[in-house]
Amino acid sequence: MSGLHVRRFGDERAPAVACLHGVTSWGGHFEALAARLAPAFGVIAPDLHGHGDSGREPPWRIPDHLAHLEATLGVGPRAWLGHSFGGRLAFEWAATHPGAVERLVLLDPAIFVPPHVALLAAENARRERRYPSFEEAVDRRFEESQLHRAPRELVERELRSHLVEKDGSWRYRYSQAAVVAAYGEMASAPPPFTAVRVRTLLVLGERSYLPYDHLLEAHRDALGDLFQVVVVPGGHSVLWDALDETAAAVAAFLASPA
Repeated sequence: MSGLHVRRFGDERAPAVACLHGVTSWGGHFEALAARLAPAFGVIAPDLHGHGDSGREPPWRIPDHLAHLEATLGVGPRAWLGHSFGGRLAFEWAATHPGAVERLVLLDPAIFVPPHVALLAAENARRERRYPSFEEAVDRRFEESQLHRAPRELVERELRSHLVEKDGSWRYRYSQAAVVAAYGEMASAPPPFTAVRVRTLLVLGERSYLPYDHLLEAHRDALGDLFQVVVVPGGHSVLWDALDETAAAVAAFLASPA
């Protein structure tokens, strides 16, 4: 099992937070968050298999993603954070490594996506994303991710490194096949919430297209006082739509007494 390409931000001597991105994204998505967590925490942000500078070849099942993470990070940090599909993977990591995770941050996570929703998302992901110019790619990203209040300069700064120009078109650095496969994995049954009894911060986008209402009560009942929910403005991409509010909630949660 091959390792993943890893991006590190902040002081490597500081307590580390492993950050897992969602489908179509990459580890660089957490650079702005890392700047707000420094100097108290450093960030380790791998490019998931099929994304960024990591390998592309199948299989792309959840156990395969976890195996790549273990090959790269070992047991890894005590704090894990995941956005969207990365939230599902961080949750699965905590379930399969009992006692190894002390704090878990879930940013608008795709813990379980209803199959009919996952099918629509997978069919949509089959269409190749090609753009005639970088500016057009940024414009379209606001539509494709349903961004509500993200500063254009924030999105543009990140996409400067995540998009590449080839044969006169701009494209993202990910495998479409891996993305389609991930939507199928998100529709599979996750571990029970009782299997992940660790201190958990759940950050939800107020206008997110990804539902969590069908899971919230069961999650809260399973964790009790270990569970904290914060709702931030904007949609699913909370690190673009609500970077300041999300970063403040994450920093406070990580710094709070055990």
